[in-house]
Amino acid sequence: MKKMKKLTLLFVSIFMGSMLQAQQLPQLSQFMLNDFAVNPAIAGMNDYYQIKTSVRNQWVGIEDAPKTTLLSIYGKSSDHVGFGGSVFNDQVGPTSRAGASLTYAYHLNFTDEVKMSMALSGGFTQFKIDKVGWNTFHTDDPLMDGAEAVNLVPDATFGLNIYEEDKWYLGIAVPQLLNSKLTLIDEDFVNNISIDMDGSLSRHIYVMGMYNLEIDHYWDLQPSVLFKTVSNQNQIDMGLKTIYSDKFWMGMDYRTNGDISALLGFIIQEKFMIGYSYDIPNPDISQYTSGSHEFMFGVTFRPSTQNQIMR
Repeated sequence: MKKMKKLTLLFVSIFMGSMLQAQQLPQLSQFMLNDFAVNPAIAGMNDYYQIKTSVRNQWVGIEDAPKTTLLSIYGKSSDHVGFGGSVFNDQVGPTSRAGASLTYAYHLNFTDEVKMSMALSGGFTQFKIDKVGWNTFHTDDPLMDGAEAVNLVPDATFGLNIYEEDKWYLGIAVPQLLNSKLTLIDEDFVNNISIDMDGSLSRHIYVMGMYNLEIDHYWDLQPSVLFKTVSNQNQIDMGLKTIYSDKFWMGMDYRTNGDISALLGFIIQEKFMIGYSYDIPNPDISQYTSGSHEFMFGVTFRPSTQNQIMR
């Protein structure tokens, strides 16, 4: 019995260790479209509010694969201030994380065209492990007490951007800034074992940039890049999007782990945005999954143009 407890604890500690040291945050192929989800300093860069939601089903065909839902609203409140907020849920098998945050961004003028924004998001994140249905050898193992383990912790993100509106931006964001301690097991139980069950939310560093190149009156080309690092693990996402007449786009995204994504989307009546991406799995997992699907929906609240008013 004692040996089995240690094996069970070892499994959980390995699980928590991998969750707490690897990249812990959801992955988005359409990061260049839902960029506020990556860097809160995006809030206020445009003269209007917008709502974005992303729904991602990763590694279709693999049981208990990640599923992510994200909803955000953000925009410009005054000449120098932007506001935003987001809620999210990320499910991976019996584990999930959900949370909400509010964002305040302040914008400064470097020149007439180039500006800088600094932002701070604050909120909470709830981690949960659902123990119902676990196949355990010893059902009376104290580790399995209760139907679920839940931990609510404070969370924050710092963001900074240098940008020229509608042309380019380059910024950095630090999610999980508070490095909050995560405890999903009763402390009295942990004190009586020899395995270290402590963990914290590792600070991530994101560096994201985008440039809008106007080819002619109808076509634009938008290269983008997202560098992510945490605990000496790095990944680079490189995207290229082609836009026709501000109504239709297509493109691709490549990750340094070998994943390739195809992007497609539409803008309807200069207000509604619909995007889709399909991730082609890399050779390491291609025999287990058909790929990943991600949908993005957006609404922009732009001021009405003179032509729209006269209609």
